[in-house]
Amino acid sequence: MIVPDTKWRPDLSGAGRSKYKALAQAIRDGIANGVLRAGTRLPTVRDLAYQVGVTPGTVARAYGVLTNEGRLVAEVGRGTYVAGTLTKDRPVEQPLIQTVDERTADFRSSRVPDVGQGRLIDAAFIRLGQSHRRRHINYPTAETDFAARAAVVDWIGAARLGGFDADDVVLGNGAQNCCIIALQAILHGAHPVILTEELAYPGVRHAARMLRAEVVGLPMDDEGITPEGLAEAYRKHGGQVLLTAAEVHSPTTVKTSLRRKKEIAALAERYGLTIIEDDCHCTSQTEVPGYRAILPKQSYYVSSLTKSVSGALRFGFIVAPEDRGRALRQIAQSSFYGVAQPILDVCTDLLTSGDARAIRDKVQVHTAARVRATVNRLGGWDLKWREDAPFVLLNMPNGWRASSFVMACERRGITIRGVDEFVLSGDRAPNAVRLGVNTCSDEARFLRALEDMNMLLANPESTIDG
Repeated sequence: MIVPDTKWRPDLSGAGRSKYKALAQAIRDGIANGVLRAGTRLPTVRDLAYQVGVTPGTVARAYGVLTNEGRLVAEVGRGTYVAGTLTKDRPVEQPLIQTVDERTADFRSSRVPDVGQGRLIDAAFIRLGQSHRRRHINYPTAETDFAARAAVVDWIGAARLGGFDADDVVLGNGAQNCCIIALQAILHGAHPVILTEELAYPGVRHAARMLRAEVVGLPMDDEGITPEGLAEAYRKHGGQVLLTAAEVHSPTTVKTSLRRKKEIAALAERYGLTIIEDDCHCTSQTEVPGYRAILPKQSYYVSSLTKSVSGALRFGFIVAPEDRGRALRQIAQSSFYGVAQPILDVCTDLLTSGDARAIRDKVQVHTAARVRATVNRLGGWDLKWREDAPFVLLNMPNGWRASSFVMACERRGITIRGVDEFVLSGDRAPNAVRLGVNTCSDEARFLRALEDMNMLLANPESTIDG
């Protein structure tokens, strides 16, 4: 039997080219007629593919569609199950934002470090409060947010994106909000498809679920998404948008080279794919142009002040493709009218006064020092790191599974993040964890936690007393 204790067996002999649709419908039918009951565990992607005679990609796509519909629940590390109802039993994921417990050594989060920016932000609010303006009564408009948009142009640097101005910039409430705005501008049709890295920030799944879109993971190497993988995925799944973190990829720290970007951009142009480059983790100047410079009519650039200045401000920005700024601004206004005017004015003050750059410089120094400390203490293990990335990828040595290492660290007051949380539904997780280096504010606790992790790695759990 394909599913234990059931007589369910899908017949895909007449499915033609749309085998994933036929498989999805067979699962729906099995749920509807009671053969596949709530809580039934379905086979793994590879097992079902083998038994039914289709590719693993076909099964993963069918599972993804039904998970988005709420008929299946995919739990990382446990498998795929039939949901109880379409509304109450949707998969529960870790929240994107979690409270930091100062009693623990937090390596799970990836937040901007405290380098004294709170006082500078307070001072900007005081300056703002001393010059009351009537526009703090009314809605923000394209006129009242112009100064903030112009400041963003200077902050990014026009050369990075191939030349743009304030009319190309649309403001949002952080990078996640900006990615959703850009996706709303692009996605259409009954079954939109988002292509992205096979390991992706969990917010991608959240956004896709909100927009009723399917997410397809793309294979990566040491330069990011592979052109061959993109071509194969587009052939199998189609797609309207490529969402990529090309400058600082989380959790791998991979940076996409200019040569690779040009190869990816050429494929995107051939296929009519729009590119969204999510650059939220980049805090340093880079010599590699963004996709907006390489393919200006088909590329959006998204970033924020969250990782370089302060997450509390919720100030993000999008640089739209050429001649698309006005249309994108209308989508943003339809969603939330505009970023609150006091936030616009405070961020403009920080950007134009030089305070934001001073904060960013300190953040870069702090991040580099934390990365070096991590590498000095864990350098005997398989690490992927960069001094300008606020996290380190740690591949597990023999004797450890990532999930067991996460729990062992938790018992010692250390929180870390398994890479399985970055895996798209149906894909296999690497045996690795991500260590965010900036959130733990207590330097002594940070260093002790690194020593504890080093000890754990050298002594797999079976040899350690509780």
